[in-house]
Amino acid sequence: MPTTFATIRELQHALNTGETTAVALTELALARIADPNGQGATAFINVYADQALAAARASDILRQAGLARSALEGIPISIKDLFDYKGDVTRGASALLKEAPAATENATLVQRLLEAGAVIIGRTNMTEFAFSGLGINPHYGTPMSPWDRETGRIPGGSSSGAGVSVADGMAVAAIGTDTGGSIRIPSAFCGITGFKPTAERISANGVMPLSHSLDSSGPLALSVECCALVDAVLSNEPEPILEALDPSHLRLLMPTNYVFNHADDTVLTQFHAAVAKLKAQGVQIDEIEIPELDQLPHINRLGGFVCAEAWFYHKEFIEQHESLYDPRVGSRILRGKEQGAADYIELQQVRELWIAQMESLLAPYDGLLLPTTPVIPPTIAELADEDAYFRANGLILRNPAIINFLNGCALSLPCHSAQSAPVGLMLAAPAYHDAHLLNVGHTIESILS
Repeated sequence: MPTTFATIRELQHALNTGETTAVALTELALARIADPNGQGATAFINVYADQALAAARASDILRQAGLARSALEGIPISIKDLFDYKGDVTRGASALLKEAPAATENATLVQRLLEAGAVIIGRTNMTEFAFSGLGINPHYGTPMSPWDRETGRIPGGSSSGAGVSVADGMAVAAIGTDTGGSIRIPSAFCGITGFKPTAERISANGVMPLSHSLDSSGPLALSVECCALVDAVLSNEPEPILEALDPSHLRLLMPTNYVFNHADDTVLTQFHAAVAKLKAQGVQIDEIEIPELDQLPHINRLGGFVCAEAWFYHKEFIEQHESLYDPRVGSRILRGKEQGAADYIELQQVRELWIAQMESLLAPYDGLLLPTTPVIPPTIAELADEDAYFRANGLILRNPAIINFLNGCALSLPCHSAQSAPVGLMLAAPAYHDAHLLNVGHTIESILS
């Protein structure tokens, strides 16, 4: 397994005591990206070596003067190729926008990272225009999951390079986006932690959209606390201090339907072993059927918000330059043409009612508990077949997409045993329950580890 960095808190201690420097951390990250035997060439679309080293030198000078700006001071962080970074092109990992004009301003969340002292190491690869949960990209290559690299397995998408950058120690944390699981899927498939916050908490200014009704931006990192520290900077909120909650006071809801359909044996075994650990520590887990989940395929039968809104954003481009799109992405965008105004308005109204029902159901609980994905990472080779690609994509997006439709927040935590295939355990809650969910996740993480 590739070497990762330490956690943000551990690195801050090392920086404060002089055991390391921001320049040393940045040089290590850059060396790992440049390693010809590593995944840097496919995990990153652009590397900001000069800017990162300059930022790291400035960070070290400020720290020597006692002026660390945040918990991210001097910490190498990667950003997905959907975020504007002044002077570079935001391509969405597409061929279409390869020669587009460079951004003239930073995305709001990128600016917040820079002002917090983070070192932006580079921009990461992804599924073209963020429209798939698999992470395969025909234009810039596909980075591999750290597990079973000899075979070559998908990293999860769409934030594929983000997940691999953290898992391989090319960044301490990564910033991704999540429209139907695109932070949590690569976190699960790369054996790390990912946090999809309530979308409205973090500015979408300067972020290339896929579906404005479902998009959110957030961190992938090594721990819940790392995610919480990055989230605080992205949302311009005070630095959090996570609490270890009494497990016997936690009550979680676990669906018995929908989320386990077509699950493989590895996921079932590892997930249920994790659930048994939680129960042994006193966590109350109510296992019930949730009929609202079974309604989702019918609700989204015409392609849902993502197809309709992707068509809105891409209509002119794809009508003029369809050949430049990955056909597996372009065909899904074109589904948006099938929806009329009445379909879209009905979808909005149905969603409001569905969210109200789910929020009522979840009100007595500290969170919803389910597998992040029902399967372990498929091989890249097997998904060359178009039918296999679309089957896998639908199945892998299914569970995390529940929370985007809910407009909620969610964590994916690694729950697999050492040396086994990566499996993610998802904890989720309704909108604006982020702070409590992070404390719950911090507590669950300590039990599982």
